[in-house]
Amino acid sequence: MTSAGTILFVTTAIFSMVGALVTVSARRPLRAAIGLLVHIVSLAGMFLTLDAQLLAAIQLLVYAGAVVVLFVFVIMLIGPAAEVGPIQGRIASRTMSLAVTIAIVLAVSTSLAYYDLPWGAASQEFGTVEGLGMAIYSKALVPFEVISITLLVAIVGAVAVARSRTE
Repeated sequence: MTSAGTILFVTTAIFSMVGALVTVSARRPLRAAIGLLVHIVSLAGMFLTLDAQLLAAIQLLVYAGAVVVLFVFVIMLIGPAAEVGPIQGRIASRTMSLAVTIAIVLAVSTSLAYYDLPWGAASQEFGTVEGLGMAIYSKALVPFEVISITLLVAIVGAVAVARSRTE
């Protein structure tokens, strides 16, 4: 990656972290949705710096274009001035969640520290339609089918629950 690409990657990574922090720490839901939008757009920028144009386009279309818009519609239906109060909890649950977060960050950091291939050299097909298709339909066929069956069962269950309430 060139120096300009590295600078762009670091910039989008910083925006991604700031957007995620705004999302989880905002007291007003509309500000949290805007933080989520910043996070999603910066993740799409990170995908672009990694030469994964398909993943960037999917990120923008599906998440920024559909999910965030749905969240904003729900927030507008509830009322944008709704404010979330401080979370009342025990010190043990907060300590445990902090410990789990630190453990996950350390595990990911350790695995990345021992990653021996340079960025971008892992696969020339990373982020392309062909690479995504090969990964889904050859290497991860069983999990892909399990997820599709689970989603089908969830849809049938939702229809069944909706029909029982209207009768």
